[in-house]
Amino acid sequence: MGKLDNEKPVLVIGTSGLDMVGRLSGDPEEGTSTPASIRFAFGGVARNVAENLARLSQPCTLLSAVGDDPQGRGLMDLLREAGVDISHMQVLPGQTTGAYLAVVDSHGRLRMALDDMTPLRALTPEFLKGEEALFRSAGMVFLDANLSPETIAEAVRLARKCGIPISADPTSRHLASRLTPHLRDLYLVTPNAREAEILLGRPMRLEDPSEAVAAAQELVARGVCIAVISLEEFGVAYATREGRGHIPALHTVIVDPTGAGDALTAAVLFAVLNDIPIDEAVRLGISAASLTLRSKQTVIPDLTLERLYEEMM
Repeated sequence: MGKLDNEKPVLVIGTSGLDMVGRLSGDPEEGTSTPASIRFAFGGVARNVAENLARLSQPCTLLSAVGDDPQGRGLMDLLREAGVDISHMQVLPGQTTGAYLAVVDSHGRLRMALDDMTPLRALTPEFLKGEEALFRSAGMVFLDANLSPETIAEAVRLARKCGIPISADPTSRHLASRLTPHLRDLYLVTPNAREAEILLGRPMRLEDPSEAVAAAQELVARGVCIAVISLEEFGVAYATREGRGHIPALHTVIVDPTGAGDALTAAVLFAVLNDIPIDEAVRLGISAASLTLRSKQTVIPDLTLERLYEEMM
């Protein structure tokens, strides 16, 4: 793997929206309300990755879509303050900003989630073709799998045409298959274990690090340069064309899991762009996820590289 250009912006393409997360105080009971603490924050995989990168002082441009409503305007204000280039985002008149509704148990584990990403339909292949100049000026493209298969294919085509590497997050088990046709084009992919099962077309045991390392190697054999598989409390497995490994998770209290995987992805992406060795890059990703798990916020507002190294220690 050669040195990448970290001075050019990362072009981040995908979802932005409002996160609503309810943490149950006890066991849910069907047909009635359950006491819980409920928080609101701005989210979306691409939006989270872009903000994390900007907090780490990595230039990035976000291509996403929001409604012309208070939520959309607030989301864009926060990104602007964080340092993300939002000048090419779509603001859709008469539409509401996308939303993600999650329910986590009293231990902070996700029980179920719903999402409405209707505004993302505006990111069509034709829209991306009109933004080809952004691809030409980028150092890397990042995609989340909420994009339509046609839009993903066009983003991959444009990135290949402009000679820039592509990173991607499968986003969820039911969306992961959208990346399967493009594995050979991916520089970095960051699935969790359930998403990796879809990418590989076979089951794997979450609690078995050696099997996860083998799965990461298989993704590399299918064309990916760097595969990083999150195993939740069992750590992270990774593989490249030069090596492989497994890093245990940091033991931490889980306040809210929302955004932790996106933080891991962004930190690994940042580290790779800055020519940090892959083992250290994954450790930085685990640090970012650990900090986010302990936070009530989707992105740590005072995130720095120094904080990531402190968490590693």
